[in-house]
Amino acid sequence: MQHCSVPDTTLAHRLGDVVLTVADEAGRPLGDADVVLRQRRHDFAFGNIGFDLIPLANGTGSAEDAHLAERWLDLFNTATLPFYWAGFEPEPGVPHTEELRAAAKWFAARDVRVKGHPLVWHTLQPRWLLELPLAEVESRLRARIRREVGAFRGLIDTWDAINEVVIMPVFEAEDNAVTRLARARGRFATVRLAFDEARAANPSATLLINDFDLSTAYECLLEGLLDAGVEIDAIGLQTHMHQGYRGEEAILAIVERFARYGLPLHFTETSLVSGHLMPPEIVDLNDYLVDSWPSTSEGEERQADELVRHYRSLVAHPAVAALTYWGITDAGAWLGAPIGLVRADGTRKPSYDALHGLIKRDWWLPPTPLRTDHDGRVRVTGFLGDYVVEVPAVPATATFQITGPGSERRIHVQVSPLPRS
Repeated sequence: MQHCSVPDTTLAHRLGDVVLTVADEAGRPLGDADVVLRQRRHDFAFGNIGFDLIPLANGTGSAEDAHLAERWLDLFNTATLPFYWAGFEPEPGVPHTEELRAAAKWFAARDVRVKGHPLVWHTLQPRWLLELPLAEVESRLRARIRREVGAFRGLIDTWDAINEVVIMPVFEAEDNAVTRLARARGRFATVRLAFDEARAANPSATLLINDFDLSTAYECLLEGLLDAGVEIDAIGLQTHMHQGYRGEEAILAIVERFARYGLPLHFTETSLVSGHLMPPEIVDLNDYLVDSWPSTSEGEERQADELVRHYRSLVAHPAVAALTYWGITDAGAWLGAPIGLVRADGTRKPSYDALHGLIKRDWWLPPTPLRTDHDGRVRVTGFLGDYVVEVPAVPATATFQITGPGSERRIHVQVSPLPRS
């Protein structure tokens, strides 16, 4: 029996073994047949924000957007879409549901998983919410959660249920109704509100709590919530590194602290700059305002090196299930920082090519020709994820998944002839 395996076998927890029996439409094994195996998608969520591609998905994008989409789709398998309440529902009762539905469908049609961000956050709240009494704010917030999660059920099944709740009740940068609510109800009740309403609208959804405050305050909050029975599916950890890469030791120390809760860890917002670094004395990244923040050749080489180190260290840790980079392009990047993997003119930075080399070469099963044995079997060792087996002589294809590490699994697939052109 021939054996196909990925070139990088150092990540045992990301690999699985299967014996694939290839059969025809009638279920008869295709013995001594030439087949080709191809990987389609990683199980690990290699993500990026999909904000820049919303116009393209809605039919209003430019040729530059289409080019950017090619870059995006050749690298990532998970898109985060923006559900910031102020922009999503600028007028009461007039949400931009269809715009984001078109974007979510566009990504899904291209085999990309979609995540919504966020359902509850104190920033970017609609101004009209401030005019309402507290009980009405809570009622509107509950209804907003149910509406979005319910409307996108089956299309978006992963959500940041609540964002940055550690600071939420004490946030003072601007007046907003959600901070008032969190101050009055408390953090636990506000988190429970978000999770209960989202769970009721989609019981099978994956719901995250997400924060930039990775101090012991977040740990204490998580411990209290879990002890209180709040059903958290994954822990979101933000790592914007505008002031410089924290290094593998520091990042993995964070992983170890939060892995002890036994929940999947999602690095939800990661960024590394390819220009000058933000001064270390800046406490709130939003306070750093500059007229120009250019990408530089030296900075781009540094970014590429740091990005590879960051991804290698996190993918190597079994507690980490997702890693979302916060922007593919410098054009319109958060805070005007050169954090993109492509420049504002659409050309690739070294960081794009370096990350592509990891995800689509080092951590990817290349197209592999094999021949089945007399019983139609081949053995495959590959990264957890989605695959296709092709039988060129028919021609016919079938899909299969490698779903878990460890002992060998047996999969029986029946190929279907390709439609004639």
